[in-house]
Amino acid sequence: MAKFRRIGVLTSGGDAPGMNAAIRAITRKALEQNIEVMGILGGYSGLLQEKLVPLTTGSVSNIIQLGGTKLYSDRCIEFQTEAGMQKAINTCKKYEIDAIVAIGGDGTFRGATDLTLHGIPTIGVTGTIDNDVTATDYTVGFDTAMNTVVEAVDRLRDTCESHARINVIEVMGRDCGQIALMTGIATGARAVCIPEMPFDEDLAIKNIKRARANGKRGMVVIISEGVFTTDANGNRVPYGEVLAERIEERTGIATRFVRLAHVIRGGNPTLRDRLTATRMGAKAVELLLEGKSNLVVLEEDGKITSMDIVFALTTDRMYKNKLKDGDLDRYNEDEIKQMKAICVKRRAEIEELYKLAYDCQ
Repeated sequence: MAKFRRIGVLTSGGDAPGMNAAIRAITRKALEQNIEVMGILGGYSGLLQEKLVPLTTGSVSNIIQLGGTKLYSDRCIEFQTEAGMQKAINTCKKYEIDAIVAIGGDGTFRGATDLTLHGIPTIGVTGTIDNDVTATDYTVGFDTAMNTVVEAVDRLRDTCESHARINVIEVMGRDCGQIALMTGIATGARAVCIPEMPFDEDLAIKNIKRARANGKRGMVVIISEGVFTTDANGNRVPYGEVLAERIEERTGIATRFVRLAHVIRGGNPTLRDRLTATRMGAKAVELLLEGKSNLVVLEEDGKITSMDIVFALTTDRMYKNKLKDGDLDRYNEDEIKQMKAICVKRRAEIEELYKLAYDCQ
C-alpha cells in the first residue's frame, strides 16, 4: 500500500451537483487512513495561486446535499503552459501534497495527466452534467441536471396547454445530446433534436400538424445547445431559435423559444448523484493507496471502475471524430478495438433512445 501524508482535492470546469458529495467522500476516506486533505480553491488556478484550505471531518459536514462546489471552480489557461505547470508543482512541494484527486470533465483530466507526468500522482473523478465522457456510462451531476430539466419542462407545458402553444426548449450538453434526448422522452416531447443524430425538420413539422389536427393543444420540442445551423449570411448560429420561428411559420401555432441555460447546473443533487459521487470519491482514494495514478474513475454496467486517463481521452476524441494524427500510435490493435467497442456501445445507446423518442410520441 502506497504511503501518503497529505493529498489535495480540487474541482475544475463546469460545476455539477454531486461534486460536494465527492469532496466529502474523498476527505473522509483519506482521513480514515490517517491522510491529511487539502482543499484547492478554484480548481487548477488555486494551485498556481496557493489557495489551499485544510479539509476536516467537520468542514465537509452537511455538504453532501448541496449543489455547486464548496471548493469553487475555474478554467485556468495559465495551467496549460509549462510555466504555469511549474507553479503548480512548486505549490505541491511547498505544501507537501503527495497526490491530487481532480473532479471534473475532460479538460480536468488533461490537467490530471500533466500533473502525473510531472511527478504528482493524480486520479480523476467524473463530474459533469453533460455525461459527455465517452468511456463512462455515467458522470456525476447528470441525473440532477435531467431532473431539473424535467421539472422546468413540466411547468412550461402547463402554460403551453393553457394557451395552445409550442415551446422549443434548449438545454445544455455541449456536443453531447443526452440531456436533451432523455428529458425529451421523459416529458413526451413532440420532437427531439441532438447533435449525434440527423434531424428531419419536415417530419417534425408534419408530426406537430398531425397532433394539432388530433386535438393536441400544448406541445414541447427539446433541442440540445450543441445543434447549429447556418443563417442567410453564412454564419453558424444556434438552431433552437431558428427552429422555433420555422415551426410557427409553417404551422401557424404560436411558438416560443426557451433557453434553460445554467439553471440546469444548480440545485441539490439527487440520490443517484450523491451515491455515485460517494462511491467514485472513495474509489479514487483507494486507487491512490494501491499506488496507482493517471486514472479516471468510471461507472461501467453499474460498477465503479477505472481507466487510464489518456486512454479515456483518446476514446472520447475517437467517438467525437476529433482524433489527431498520432493519437493512436501508442496503442496496439487490441486497445484500439477496445476504444472502438466503447464508441459503438455509446452510439447504439443513443440510436436506441432516439428511436424511442419518436416511437412513443
